[in-house]
Amino acid sequence: MKIGAQLYTVRMFAQNERDLGRTLEKIAGIGYEYIQVSGIGNIAPEKVKNICDQNGLKIVLTHCPEHRFLNDIGGLIKEHQMYGCRYVGLGMMSDRYRTMDMFDEFFYDFEKPLEKLHENGLHFMYHNHALEFSRLPDGRVMMDVMLERFPKELMGVTADTYWMQFAGLDVNDWLTKHADRLPCVHLKDMIPDGFTAKMAAVGSGNMNFEKILDTLRHNGVTEYALVEQDDCYGESPFCCLKSSLDYVNNILGGK
Repeated sequence: MKIGAQLYTVRMFAQNERDLGRTLEKIAGIGYEYIQVSGIGNIAPEKVKNICDQNGLKIVLTHCPEHRFLNDIGGLIKEHQMYGCRYVGLGMMSDRYRTMDMFDEFFYDFEKPLEKLHENGLHFMYHNHALEFSRLPDGRVMMDVMLERFPKELMGVTADTYWMQFAGLDVNDWLTKHADRLPCVHLKDMIPDGFTAKMAAVGSGNMNFEKILDTLRHNGVTEYALVEQDDCYGESPFCCLKSSLDYVNNILGGK
């Protein structure tokens, strides 16, 4: 299992080509070799790839706009082939699908695009928040339906540990039961904040990452674990990424 950085963490510093170059230089300097492209500015994919190459960084996962899956799947495929990136991610389904009236249409709309990805050696990854573990008015749990409707050959889950715990799940238990869906995961810690919670650098919150990392390392499926922290609450996101990497490497023995 290889450890990478989710660029959404540093999106504020990746909105133009010059800033992306400086940001990726810092990411590489911290010690990362793998990244997920997400939340960056409108920068030509070829330029993104070139900047990554200059800094010795490999793109292993993306988050792409929903409309590209539905209207530009051919372009999306070519882009990822150029990146050398197998995993094509969706950060979250749009609001219209998160309703009783439209939820089932998600599967109808995405079936053919996902098949196209599979035919071209790519793999769709759906990133969870807490909402996918809620129940629809008819009693169905959204994530359960998604796993039933799309086989593992067509859909993996970029399991976000923070949002799983936020949803009230036993994170390690879910990761164990659904290991065959987890070529990529997001490592994100949680710390209590009054009656809610905050995101935290991995190892600084209250999640049992020793157990989680051991589970992921030995499941035979997870290739990439991407460190992410959507909100660093005023702290430097680069410092948070470094703290997380240091902790994870210490647990994994630097592997």
